[in-house]
Amino acid sequence: MFGKPVKSGMVAIVGPPNAGKSTLMNNLLGQKISIVTPKPQTTRNRILGVVNEDDYQIVLLDTPGLHNSRVPLNQEMVRIAMDSLSEVDVVLFLVDISLPLPEKIREEKEKEFTEIMKKVTCPAIMVLNKVDLLEKEKLLPMIASYSSLFPFQAVIPLSALKGDGTDNLVDEVLKLLPLGPRYFPEDIPTDATERFLVAEIIREKVFLQTGQEIPYSTAVTIESFKEDTKKKLVTIHATIVIERPSQKGIIIGKGGSKLKSIGTAARYDIEKLIGEKVLLKLWVKVKKKWSQDERFLKELGF
Repeated sequence: MFGKPVKSGMVAIVGPPNAGKSTLMNNLLGQKISIVTPKPQTTRNRILGVVNEDDYQIVLLDTPGLHNSRVPLNQEMVRIAMDSLSEVDVVLFLVDISLPLPEKIREEKEKEFTEIMKKVTCPAIMVLNKVDLLEKEKLLPMIASYSSLFPFQAVIPLSALKGDGTDNLVDEVLKLLPLGPRYFPEDIPTDATERFLVAEIIREKVFLQTGQEIPYSTAVTIESFKEDTKKKLVTIHATIVIERPSQKGIIIGKGGSKLKSIGTAARYDIEKLIGEKVLLKLWVKVKKKWSQDERFLKELGF
């Protein structure tokens, strides 16, 4: 624990896949810690980010999207998210209100939501994200609809992408946090290692540059991470792990073009992250059914 008492506490961001949880955390942090793609279930691990100001410290937990699945990897992702509900001072439940909810599944979704919220023992705030994509006359009915589902401390409409409404959210969170010491030094934005963040950046580029099937069959491991202070160069060797031989050609591309494109985009973001020049070398390896291999999942941090 660090320094004089300030408003401080742990805040979990939970909700369905692709609701904008990672975008919200990055916006509140003022920098990119969690990877973001248009595809659902991008976030696999629980990512911690620290918002530091003179009079408060908010420790945010970006969690995997809540969804039903029989796949071991996805089940583990949901377990990580659900475990977060019992470890924090405040829960932010984030939903994408730009998506219409068909009447035929509304009751099912409300039941699912109610079951999740039963596990919440701390104050909760409903966050209605992507309000910039919603017609204004629909906002008040949406607020009323979500307010009726659970005794939320507040219902906050906002745009995580544009930052509109995030100040209101911070104000509501601070009302619920106790006075106490900081959990982390003021100059630490996350507890994640550079190796983890680099692997996540590479995985993000795979998500962005390949089709629907490939990203969910992909994992990234960092084989070596060496810094040459004389040359001011960091050399990183990383492996993109896939599940089937047929996926290898897709990742590599004709004449290695796709792998080169993934590496170039990843290197750019990695250099911004660590503030040094980077030599990034990527390999592709087939590991059949890795997403069902409990030992390998543990190696990935699950």
